[in-house]
Amino acid sequence: MERPGDKLKRVRTKLRLTYRDVERMSQDIATRQGNDEFAIALSRLADIEHKGTVPSIYRIYSLSAIYRLDLYELIGWYGVPAESIAADAMATPLAATHPVDLRPHLSVTVPNPLDVHVDLRQTTFLNHLVRRWGKAGLGLLNGLDLKEHRYGLIGTEDWSMYPLLHPGSLVLIDESRRRIAAQGWTSEIDRPIYFLETREGYLCGWCSTGAGKLIYQPHPASQQPPELFQAGDVDIVGQITGVAMRLRSKGSPDRS
Repeated sequence: MERPGDKLKRVRTKLRLTYRDVERMSQDIATRQGNDEFAIALSRLADIEHKGTVPSIYRIYSLSAIYRLDLYELIGWYGVPAESIAADAMATPLAATHPVDLRPHLSVTVPNPLDVHVDLRQTTFLNHLVRRWGKAGLGLLNGLDLKEHRYGLIGTEDWSMYPLLHPGSLVLIDESRRRIAAQGWTSEIDRPIYFLETREGYLCGWCSTGAGKLIYQPHPASQQPPELFQAGDVDIVGQITGVAMRLRSKGSPDRS
């Protein structure tokens, strides 16, 4: 199997770059970043190509930029399977609802809680987790600027917006829509739904504002009471503009 150093040498040769070129370019990157760790000396580059020396994360960044390589592919050459980060994250359960980054080039589809070893009972904020979930969910992204969108996972025990949003739903969040709308809808289907971050976790529901306060309103069918927040105690992540959800649920909330 071709060593990482051999691959880097082959790429450098194809680009017709000398050691001196790479050193100079990396020094320019180090200057722009304000950190000498990004610089790659001639001797260090030679060690990387011929002696199997593993570059630091800063030098990997510089090599990725100079050689026009995908950063995740490059670290994969060194045995770091970036494409597995979603699977490992799903296999490392966290009890609390939490934010996770989602890179724009990663694929998304709705996870099946029965197929993964993770506690998905709580609503989860996604932004990085789902490369291994397949490509089916990419239809949700057509025509969208992913820089302004993030993802949320409605917890499998979160019935706050049922039946509009089923537990386990994957929702698309538009970060550019953070202002609570006071009008413009004619029914509950049209009313904007917002994804909120509070000190205790994440919420998904209707909202209204007034007198420096925010009122969080779950769906009436959930039989959950509204909550009142001071404006500074809650962050509006964005408005939900898309949803992918499983229509078959294990059950309904206990309303006894």
